[in-house]
Amino acid sequence: MNLGEDMDGNILDPDGARERLAAWKDQIEKLAADTKTMSERLQEVRVTATDPKGLVELTIDSTGALVDIKLTNRMERTAPDEVSRTIMATLAEAKNQLADRSQEIIADTVGTESAAARAISESVGNHLRTSPAEESTAAPEADVEDDNENKSFMEKW
Repeated sequence: MNLGEDMDGNILDPDGARERLAAWKDQIEKLAADTKTMSERLQEVRVTATDPKGLVELTIDSTGALVDIKLTNRMERTAPDEVSRTIMATLAEAKNQLADRSQEIIADTVGTESAAARAISESVGNHLRTSPAEESTAAPEADVEDDNENKSFMEKW
């Protein structure tokens, strides 16, 4: 292969090289703009989840951190260990919803074709998603010595 030829055997001309560099530069600029948009949209995401029994409503931010929690008066008629498990399960569900929403934003802004986009999406999913095994270990166990097990939250006070 001659020094003036590319891999296809075509002779490189300065105009063709400039066009390829300009196209490459445009792709890089678009990727940078898309990445900035992705980052801004991800930072704005908040997810609110409510458990099926209506005991708790909680909101998490884009990092999965709890930013608001509302407990309903139904909690008064519920054992504390059930309230705790419900909160943890609802938090796990909110994080799974956040992972889904974040991965949608990544696909909408930077796509899913590139290895980098797939890696970002996978990393977000791994960071936020909670498996059923984690949910069950996150729930506090009932204290066997505590006679308050069958009392409502308010009766224990």
